[in-house]
Amino acid sequence: MNSLRVRTGVLGLALLTGLAAPTTTATAADTATAPTVEELRLDGDAPREILRRSGFDDAAPEFALALDRAHSWSQARRAVVREGTGLWRRAVDRAQGRGPEAGDLSRDDDRPLYWARLGMTRELRVWEPGFRLSDRQRALLLDELERTSRGQTGIRYPHGKGVKRVLVTGFDPFTLDRDIRISNPSGAAALALDGTVIETADGPARVEAAVFPVRWRDFAEGTVERALRPHLPEVDLFTTVSQGRVGRFDVERTNGAWRGGFGDNENVGVTGTIPVADPDSQPQWTSTTLPYTEIVAADTGRFPVYDNTSVTEIPAGGTESVVRPEGPTPGSTARAGGGGDYLSNEIAYRATLLRDRLGLREELPGGHVHTPVLQFGAGNTTEVTDPQFVRNRVDIIGQVRSIVTAAVSATERTRD
Repeated sequence: MNSLRVRTGVLGLALLTGLAAPTTTATAADTATAPTVEELRLDGDAPREILRRSGFDDAAPEFALALDRAHSWSQARRAVVREGTGLWRRAVDRAQGRGPEAGDLSRDDDRPLYWARLGMTRELRVWEPGFRLSDRQRALLLDELERTSRGQTGIRYPHGKGVKRVLVTGFDPFTLDRDIRISNPSGAAALALDGTVIETADGPARVEAAVFPVRWRDFAEGTVERALRPHLPEVDLFTTVSQGRVGRFDVERTNGAWRGGFGDNENVGVTGTIPVADPDSQPQWTSTTLPYTEIVAADTGRFPVYDNTSVTEIPAGGTESVVRPEGPTPGSTARAGGGGDYLSNEIAYRATLLRDRLGLREELPGGHVHTPVLQFGAGNTTEVTDPQFVRNRVDIIGQVRSIVTAAVSATERTRD
């Protein structure tokens, strides 16, 4: 992200995100009973307003009651899975126009899910059950809540032939200390697309979606690989999606194995090579296999779509970083992919490296798409929403759907 900011002048608005080190389900940080940096932001006026105006202000209190009704570890786990899954389904239903109207925020808004989840994790973190609960058990419950409430455990495709399978991922809001009102259109697109069927030039395609946190530690612990590994062998196309540059979509051609250190949602910055399993075989670069030529050529919406080939590298034998508009040179060391050096570059790197390590590079189209930055209307510096903000998000969601449609159609023509 840092290098992307230099090239575009956009501060922190590209969720530029990877294969992780061996998967772990919990760390010591998860076991703390004090609220996290993310959870403490719940006390701000904007999060409370977003929850109230969406009707999601009941999620955390109801979850606390469900926990209190649990009298054993197994009962607590069932409650966590039920409530986490229910939160994801509730957010998807709201985004897709199902269920009762609650509040006056537009249904396309991704922020109620984010803030409601944090309310639930905070309740779980400070919960004092009437039975013994070890630090490890609490950490496992937190992990279950994270995964279920992000749609990561609910990815299901129909059996049989005739319907293509597409996997899309998005992200939480981020840079919240700069503007706590922020929404992330990639997360909104995931909610809008999850479980839907899109009609392509070559027939129907079923889309399943999930969202990921903006936290370096989760990526190092393997959250991307754990969520995607079971599904990449069964899908026909995947794309990770995040928020990128102002006024444009980008199909990122190349992803780099470098973390640039920009602060995440826990205000932690990490710099260094992306940590993955089997680092001795880790490449400096991975590449998209999405049909970028056809995507760029398609009429997908009001924002222009670019095939972004630029990277930042240290050339072989060199010591200084150099921007390469046409992509990396042989033997170079990554310092930023086309999508920068933040977590969206990392999820793109991890997902495409996983594709390659599973032996799917030649047969599975996959890569990363950056959406435009979601902007408030002119002059709005305090309100949590406005008509232009809603229109921008709706248009971005619609264009993500059109890009996926174009990608599936182009892939099918290529396979024919």
